[in-house]
Amino acid sequence: MRTTNSFHRFRKHPNLIKDIEIMRAEQVWVSDITYIRTTEGFMYLSLITDAYSKKVVGHKLSDNLKTINCICALKMAIKNRKYPERSLIHHSDRGLQYCSPDYTDTLESNHIDISMTTKHDPYENAVAERINGTLKNEFDLGDRLPDQKHAEREINKAIWIYNNLRPHESCKYLTPLQTHTNESIKPKKWPMRFKKKQQENNLSLIQLCHT
Repeated sequence: MRTTNSFHRFRKHPNLIKDIEIMRAEQVWVSDITYIRTTEGFMYLSLITDAYSKKVVGHKLSDNLKTINCICALKMAIKNRKYPERSLIHHSDRGLQYCSPDYTDTLESNHIDISMTTKHDPYENAVAERINGTLKNEFDLGDRLPDQKHAEREINKAIWIYNNLRPHESCKYLTPLQTHTNESIKPKKWPMRFKKKQQENNLSLIQLCHT
């Protein structure tokens, strides 16, 4: 299912992160929307992730693709910033929601620079794509859930476990929270081409997610 509509009249911004080295938390945020199946129909999960620590810093589940839901995820991320004095780039695809003046005005009013992919290519937003896959594959959010209320509960639980308990290979096996608050490590660089995520053996975390 496509969650991105880039055929619109709004301004599309250039890619600011293509050649930069990400060395600290709250240097770059990546954003994306993914779908969640429920017996009531499709839901849409807006996510904002810190590219350095891989911590999910903002999220919002809704039954529609309106821009306001992405703004809610963004405002959560802004409210919970640990380093609000730092310069920050927000990177996303060129979907209507992220190009909407309501969204870009929220970024600009909070002094956040705007970066977007330059083509229809998930490799240009690989960190966000990986987070989508991790949450769906490791925490079973890709399965059909009973309803929105149940989905919200499972998503909140999965994100908490992911941020606080799950060691991340690219963060030298620290959790995203540990990496976000301790910047002494140099994260593993992502490959130029996005490789299919291999499901890791985190059975204890998956079981905890469903207890």
